[in-house]
Amino acid sequence: MLITIFTPVYNRKKLLPRLLTSLKAQRAKNFEWILIDDESTDGSWEYMESIQDSTEFPVRIFRQSHGGKHRAINKAVDLAKGEYFFIVDSDDCLRPDAIEKVNSWLDDVPIESNKIVGVSGLRESFTGKIWGGYPQCTGGYITCSNLERYKYGLLGDKAEVYRTAVLREHKFPEFAGENFVTEAVCWDAIAADGYVLRWYNEPIYVADYLEGGLTKSGSNSLAGHRENFQGYCYYVKQSHVFYSQIRFMPLFWSYHLTCNSMGMPMAERGKHIGMSLPSYLFYLLLIPFAGAYIKMERLLRG
Repeated sequence: MLITIFTPVYNRKKLLPRLLTSLKAQRAKNFEWILIDDESTDGSWEYMESIQDSTEFPVRIFRQSHGGKHRAINKAVDLAKGEYFFIVDSDDCLRPDAIEKVNSWLDDVPIESNKIVGVSGLRESFTGKIWGGYPQCTGGYITCSNLERYKYGLLGDKAEVYRTAVLREHKFPEFAGENFVTEAVCWDAIAADGYVLRWYNEPIYVADYLEGGLTKSGSNSLAGHRENFQGYCYYVKQSHVFYSQIRFMPLFWSYHLTCNSMGMPMAERGKHIGMSLPSYLFYLLLIPFAGAYIKMERLLRG
């Protein structure tokens, strides 16, 4: 079984050696490494060229016109030779037993289970902190969809490995002139089609959130929402369909603040997310009560 490890690259020449070292240290070597450069200007491409023949595993490098991580994922999924697909960002790395554990987890998935389309481990910081904390599970793993994560305490970013064929059926939408679409668009769409993952209670992925990364670069800020408005609206509209009303409330409030920052008339706001004006105003009326409801739900969930 071949696994494709995919890394999108944008001005990461100084950090790529750390990731390369962690891949060379993998106990299991049944993987290829695909890197797609997003028009870097710091010599990242030249570094990628220099390492192609320095490893025990295949290193395949490609370029794209500057278009963001979601476009790079779409391209890499088509290029991948692996049966499974593992996104590992350029500023992160893997623990030495990561691929070994993924192999073991995938071997345990029942052959007849077409609905289990991948596995996931935990992410930890470089100081050993578990991002999102440990999930509520017994027996080492939880089997659920991306839309059920909150129910089981699967908070924060995880280290998902998806079946490549399923990713090819659930590409990210691409909007002209926009360079960001949240990855939740893809993972939620897969979940909505009835697919689940096995989420294991063990760390395999090491990450910190650096300045300049998507988390801190503003892509998920009001400014980022304005700059990538079509992609942002696509996510909000999709979430209105997939999420419970209460879970949707924080996202709705963020959308409302984004519209405020754009000076958008109230009558126009709902149409961008498939919502009538009366429905939009109804959600606004619910906002003051949303915080208390969410706190109560968390207490009941334990």
